[in-house]
Amino acid sequence: MPISDSIRKKVSALPHKPGIYLMRDRFGTVIYVGKALNLRKRVSQYFQSSRRMGWDLKFNALVEAICDFDFHVVRSEPEALLLESKLIKEFKPRYNISFRDDKRFLMLKVNLNDPIPNFTFARFKKDDGARYFGPFVNAAAARNVVTLAQRQFNLRGCRVFTPGESDYKHCLYAHLKYCAAPCVGNVSREQYLEQVKAACNFLEGQCREMQEQLEDEMKKAAASRDYEKAANLRDLVHDLKTTWKKTEKFARIPYSLPGNIQPQNDLVELASVLDLPRPPLRIEGFDISNISGTFAVASLVSFKNGRPDRANYRRFKIKTVEGQDDFASMAEVVRRRYTRLLNESPSQKTKNDEVGEAVPEELQKLVNETSRKVRNRIPVKDSELQIGNSNLPDLILIDGGKGQLSAAVGELKKLGLEEIPVIGLAKEFEEIYLPGKSEPLRLGLAHPAVKLLQRIRDESHRVANSYNAQLRLKRISESVLDEFPGIGERRKSALLKKFGSVQRLKTATLEQLAAVPGFGGKAAKELKKFLEARSVLTV
Repeated sequence: MPISDSIRKKVSALPHKPGIYLMRDRFGTVIYVGKALNLRKRVSQYFQSSRRMGWDLKFNALVEAICDFDFHVVRSEPEALLLESKLIKEFKPRYNISFRDDKRFLMLKVNLNDPIPNFTFARFKKDDGARYFGPFVNAAAARNVVTLAQRQFNLRGCRVFTPGESDYKHCLYAHLKYCAAPCVGNVSREQYLEQVKAACNFLEGQCREMQEQLEDEMKKAAASRDYEKAANLRDLVHDLKTTWKKTEKFARIPYSLPGNIQPQNDLVELASVLDLPRPPLRIEGFDISNISGTFAVASLVSFKNGRPDRANYRRFKIKTVEGQDDFASMAEVVRRRYTRLLNESPSQKTKNDEVGEAVPEELQKLVNETSRKVRNRIPVKDSELQIGNSNLPDLILIDGGKGQLSAAVGELKKLGLEEIPVIGLAKEFEEIYLPGKSEPLRLGLAHPAVKLLQRIRDESHRVANSYNAQLRLKRISESVLDEFPGIGERRKSALLKKFGSVQRLKTATLEQLAAVPGFGGKAAKELKKFLEARSVLTV
């Protein structure tokens, strides 16, 4: 997959620090959230062609869909894991499987109002009056620290809600002297509650004294060559540091990340750069697709309020143009589209005349107000853009440069629709061409208006190519090549992709036929004889 200049620049600017990244498709939708210990190394791997052979189908599809990405730096990899989990639950990306359900990180809870409070693990924080600790990224470390706290503060580890004397008789914690046994009155509830509160302070991070004590014991065990005990104490100190560190830092992780695209604000920006009287609520985009002049088709995509309006997508077969002529094809499609709309809305012009001069003034107030909100970073609501209810679009986007744009403008003038703004978008440098201007607008790839136009253009391109491929596959299945012995769908597709039609295939040389995948010297000779034996061949 060729990497765009904008992505290449963003990747080169990534820091060598831990963080999370959000991959977005052409509509700005988050399709994958990932974490990294080193952001630059991790994200750059997505765009290294040398790695592509080792990717599976799912990962290939993900990379093909990436058009942009965001990132956020954190202080450690565990913090990245916590933030990754939160964002996956928020955006629900289709390429993330883990964390999309309601699974949560482990937490610890204790209710001081219980008859004999007990520490238990939970994954959901409820409004039940209990105190919660965590979440903990490392569940094993958290469980070890809780065990340490229970032994250090003589807390019970049984699961009975209100243990009694019968429970005490076979309680392992009591026999090992780990538990103070409040269930049989060895300590009063008030004394036991003080022990629980001390453990709460410990779990909130006030564990420096205990950490130093364990480290001293570890050194003594190592000095006396009791290496097993020293190793256990070392692991316990590590678990203590890990659990305390995550609990302290989790609440301070900043979650202010760029959200999904804001099409309303993009529309305002587009209206501003094109000097339109109001944001173009309805935009229609056109694209032409053909292979060597055959299977010529066109697509029309409709965007409403900056989002795809798939119910109003249209597909066209080019009827009046012979050969490969994108300009004439664009003219035909524009003529057919808006002739039909005018026939469906014969009173359109009358309605516009009745509005008079009041509407432009009202719409100018709208664009001024929404522009002010964009400048001041105030969100613009969809309802603030809902003005007008015409079948005709507020803006037409042509995929191409001056030639395609001129063809579309000429047809609109013939129909009396020259008041509809029309622009062309040239793909190589994303230049915006306007009627009557020799030089295009160059806003840069990062401009919100350009990103909106890219989404429309890419969608029209996808629809046109899909329709072209559909027609080719249908024609292949009905091809006269089916009569050629031993040919299959793959070799038929390869021939049609190479030559475009059986008519061109008939004029191909033996060397050209042999160059097609699946045809060697013998197969090429047999195919040549087969084609020459047919006086009239149609696909």
